[in-house]
Amino acid sequence: MKSGLFLAGVFLPWFGWSQKSESNTLKISATSDFELTGDGTAPSWSSADWVLVPHRKGEKLYETKAKLLYSTTGIYGLFYCEDEVITSTLRADFTDLYNEDVVEIFFWTDEAKPLYFEYELSPHNYELPILVPNSNGNFLGWLPWHYEGERKTRHATKISEKAWTAEFFIPYALLKPLDKVPPKKGMYWRCNFYRIDYDAGPSYWSWQKTRTNFHDYQKFGFLVFD
Repeated sequence: MKSGLFLAGVFLPWFGWSQKSESNTLKISATSDFELTGDGTAPSWSSADWVLVPHRKGEKLYETKAKLLYSTTGIYGLFYCEDEVITSTLRADFTDLYNEDVVEIFFWTDEAKPLYFEYELSPHNYELPILVPNSNGNFLGWLPWHYEGERKTRHATKISEKAWTAEFFIPYALLKPLDKVPPKKGMYWRCNFYRIDYDAGPSYWSWQKTRTNFHDYQKFGFLVFD
C-alpha cells in the first residue's frame, strides 16, 4: 500500500501536501462590517497588516500586496498592485478576466473535499466568482445560482497613475454549502491569492508558490481566523 493519509473516506498521498509553517500561515483578524471605497481608505483596514505577494514569473517586478479581514457575515479583501500600464478591455462580469490584468483569491474551506471558491476582480471592477471542483488536476468552474440579495458580493476598484487597488467582500451566504462556513475563531481554511499582469507578456504573482498552476490547491497556504 502506498504511504498516504486517510481523511474522511478519501485516500490522499502525502507527497505535495503543505504543512503549516510560519511562512505559509496568515492570521486574519475580525472586523465589523464596513463600506468599500476601492482604494483601501476605510478605517477598518488599519487593523490588518499588508502581506507581500511575491513575483513568480515574467518580466515585470511590480510590488503587489494584500490584506484580509473577516466579519460575522463574510470575508473582506484588499489588493494593491503597482502598475504602469493597465490592460483591461473586458467590460462584463463572468468573462475570462484572467486573460488580462487581474487579482484572484481562492478559498478552500475543507481539506476533506477537493472543492474551493475562486474570486477574480479586474482593474475596471468586473468580477468572476466561481466554485471549482478539482479531481486530480481536472477542474472547471461553476457560476453561482440565485446570485442576488445576501449571496451577492460587493466590490470596488480604483486606478491611479502608477497603481490600481481592488477591494471586495465575499459573503458566507455565497459559499454555502461549503463546510466550515462561516468560520469560527481558531479555525483555519486553506487559501492562496494571486495577480496576473500583461504589460510585457504575462507576469505572475502568488502568496504561496504553486508547482503547476493557480489550481494547485495542495500548495495553498493556511488562513487562521484570529
